[in-house]
Amino acid sequence: MKRVYIYSQICPLLFMMAFITGCSGQSNSKITDSDNLEFEIMPKGDVQIAKFVVEIFEDKKGNLWFGTMAKGVARYDGKTLTYFTTEDGLSGNTVASIAEDKAGNMWFGTHAGLSKYDGSTFTNFTKEEGLCHDRVSKILIDNVGDMWIGTWEGVCRFNGVTFTAFPLPMPDVGIPGYVETMNWVTDIMEDKQGNIWFCRSGYGVCKYNGDSFTQFTKEDGLSSNCVQTIQEDKQGNIWFGSRVAERDNPDADKRTGDGGLNRFDGKTFIQYPELEGLSKNDVYTVYEDKTGNIWIGATGVGIYRYDGEAFDIYKGTDRMDLTYGFGVQSILEDSHGTFWFGFSGGLFRLSGSSIVNVTQDGPWK
Repeated sequence: MKRVYIYSQICPLLFMMAFITGCSGQSNSKITDSDNLEFEIMPKGDVQIAKFVVEIFEDKKGNLWFGTMAKGVARYDGKTLTYFTTEDGLSGNTVASIAEDKAGNMWFGTHAGLSKYDGSTFTNFTKEEGLCHDRVSKILIDNVGDMWIGTWEGVCRFNGVTFTAFPLPMPDVGIPGYVETMNWVTDIMEDKQGNIWFCRSGYGVCKYNGDSFTQFTKEDGLSSNCVQTIQEDKQGNIWFGSRVAERDNPDADKRTGDGGLNRFDGKTFIQYPELEGLSKNDVYTVYEDKTGNIWIGATGVGIYRYDGEAFDIYKGTDRMDLTYGFGVQSILEDSHGTFWFGFSGGLFRLSGSSIVNVTQDGPWK
């Protein structure tokens, strides 16, 4: 493992791809203002955590973990930044999802399999061990301890011993011939009632109640059938971020279409066409903080914060030259109340009303 010692602590410290029955509605919202993988050659002495930080996770001990597209996973323990890669036993150096089980083991979904880390040793699982596909995109550990693994070819369930394929509904949505990601399970969530939700990049969303599925697509009010992220808020609303399916069109003049942010209240899907970047755009991450604010990464536009009444937007960073189209891949509020943002371009955090770049040398605080 590679360690980077942060001496500045003593002195001063989402993703771009290589990667229900209801009626649609529109919001009545207010807005207020507030202050490619080889894309960037970093300035001398300015070493980014990674070019693409696609996942951020805090474990029970307070360590921060950063999943990257090419540099494995990085752990920051408050003093030291440590990288774990294939050289240390990790399945692959693209880490798209991170989870921690009840025993304190860390799990990493990579594009070359699933890895368990017990603090000293990696144990890896691939198709040879029963994993449904080696390109893992999401890990969810549910309230009974079962693990759901979303991949680029569907989802499987893991009870700690055996992997079991878990087929999802295949709705007839008329997918264009150039879309090849329809079986990509992009996100999985367990809601407060114990339902498991599956987001897919082509087949919309389905909810599993333990017995049966309920399927939701554009016909029900979703902005796009390419759903990238899901979040339940404190009121029980379900938020979805989706991407524009037409981005995959080989004809560059036809790469526009529907996408963006939805809120589902159990009956109606709300859309936000009046807010820049939240419709006909890509939204890769939606996150609820500890006070119930909803944070949304609007690709190419900024980061919105919704307090239940109005949307504030953060449009700038201190290093906009680093960001690849202002692609926000991940958001986390840590146990100290610090907000972290994984960008296409590096790691950032909220400092006052500014979003500042955090390199290997900080500033971490």
